[in-house]
Amino acid sequence: MDKKSFLQAGHTPTLIAAFLYFDLAFMVWVILGPLAVGIAADLGLSHAQKGLIVATPVLAGAILRMIMGVVVDRLSPKKAAIIGQLVVIGALAYAWLVGVHSFNEVLVLGVFLGVAGASFAAALPLASRWYPPEHQGTAMGIAGAGNSGTAFAALFAPGLAMAFGWHNVFGLALIPLVIVLVAFCFMAKDAPDAPPPKRFAEYLAVLRDKDAWWFMFFYSVTFGGFVGLASSLVIYFNTQYGLDPKMAGYFTAACVFAGSLVRPIGGNVADRIGGVKSLTVMYILAAIFLAIVSVGLPQAWMALVAFVGAMLALGMGNGAVFQLVPQRFRREIGVMTGLVGMAGGIGGFYLASSLGFARQLTGSYQAGFLIFAALAVFALVGLTAVKTRWRTTWGAAHLTSAKI
Repeated sequence: MDKKSFLQAGHTPTLIAAFLYFDLAFMVWVILGPLAVGIAADLGLSHAQKGLIVATPVLAGAILRMIMGVVVDRLSPKKAAIIGQLVVIGALAYAWLVGVHSFNEVLVLGVFLGVAGASFAAALPLASRWYPPEHQGTAMGIAGAGNSGTAFAALFAPGLAMAFGWHNVFGLALIPLVIVLVAFCFMAKDAPDAPPPKRFAEYLAVLRDKDAWWFMFFYSVTFGGFVGLASSLVIYFNTQYGLDPKMAGYFTAACVFAGSLVRPIGGNVADRIGGVKSLTVMYILAAIFLAIVSVGLPQAWMALVAFVGAMLALGMGNGAVFQLVPQRFRREIGVMTGLVGMAGGIGGFYLASSLGFARQLTGSYQAGFLIFAALAVFALVGLTAVKTRWRTTWGAAHLTSAKI
């Protein structure tokens, strides 16, 4: 990649602002996962209930991403992001000051935290609209590296909960959220060539295009796997290997950092060799590592190595998917980001909840991991089926300078 060309092509302060907003939003989106061990102990929750409290924000974020996509198109990415962040700050402040005292109240908080997960549908269009096709993978990868916020939650939340109590972690999270919101207001700028708002009927029209459904499925595996694991691994390492919440958080953070930091690399690799080739390799690797994890490795460090491998594949796959989406749906990037992000969140909800139910029903996490590995194989088969058509239609060399 020509660094000078990339810097001249877009708006760097907006790209940085999108990353920071995305990063902090994702930190609080999955914060119930790292806190789940303490919450479950205080509220007397079962394995299935623990799975549900970490999966609820993921599902809520998935559904709300579609709504956020509509708000992005009707207002602007910047305004939508500010509104969403204010809602999240209000919910965390209430949880801190009033408290959360039951399983149902945790679920309600999880729904509000889903608004943070919907940040995806604002941050990526905010960055994407500034960059031409040949730099989409890199730009979307940098903005999307805000996934690393999930690692900060795993790294710091368990230790803070042990020191100050899990209720007070909600209040401590407000400090960086408010700082980043202020910085975002000053740094972010909407692109001048944003498409005009669509009629509401047009938002559903894109679903008549089968490529939209393919992208939704592909991302439900890559991002769904990433966020599902990010939400669940503290519980997994604590239950499976007896690690205390703080050490389980460190193990989880290592996995999540791996998947987050390679997202820009995944986008850049996709820019160089094409998103289809990149995704093909990533699905194969993800399926292999998830299958290895499913056998229940005897030592925690062995599981850590396998999870890092899976997260590296899934993280790079996330970048590759969003190298392709703007090429196919440039004018509909707002609504497509919402739809594809929604599908990713649904995949994450499935993985996080299925692990809890698998453990409760069978005494093992194996079924949850194996089924998701099979989904990666199905995605690979689907990608193989559509790649020739994509490369000879919207990805043809005479239509775009980007590699498909």
